[in-house]
This record gives sequence, structure tokens and C-alpha cells, in this order.
Amino acid sequence: MIKLLLVVPFIGMCLLLPFANRIEPYIFGLPFLLFWIILWMVLSSAILAIVYKYDPANQGGEEK
Repeated sequence: MIKLLLVVPFIGMCLLLPFANRIEPYIFGLPFLLFWIILWMVLSSAILAIVYKYDPANQGGEEK
């Protein structure tokens, strides 16, 4: 069930990108589209870390 979070970055980057395709407003001196892409890169990393931490397949100990 936690792996469904992996769909969120896809939705943000691919499906919502046409709605963010504009230059203004400038955020931190970046055009909005560039800020949107960078934001989703950071959020994708955070979501991947959350999925890795809470995935039941990763709960086992190390095998020798």
C-alpha cells in the first residue's frame, strides 16, 4: 500500500506539468516552470526515502 506513494511524483511531473507551464511568478529568482521541476525532484527524493523506510520488504535483517 505504501508503494502507491510512488505514483505521486509521476502525477506531479507528468500530468500537472502543463498547468505549471508559465514563466511568472518568479520564485527564488526562478521562472515558475523551473521551480516546479526542481520542487518535484526534491519531493521525489523525499517520497522515495519514505517508501524505502516503511516498505515491509525492507524490514528484514541483513543476510550473511
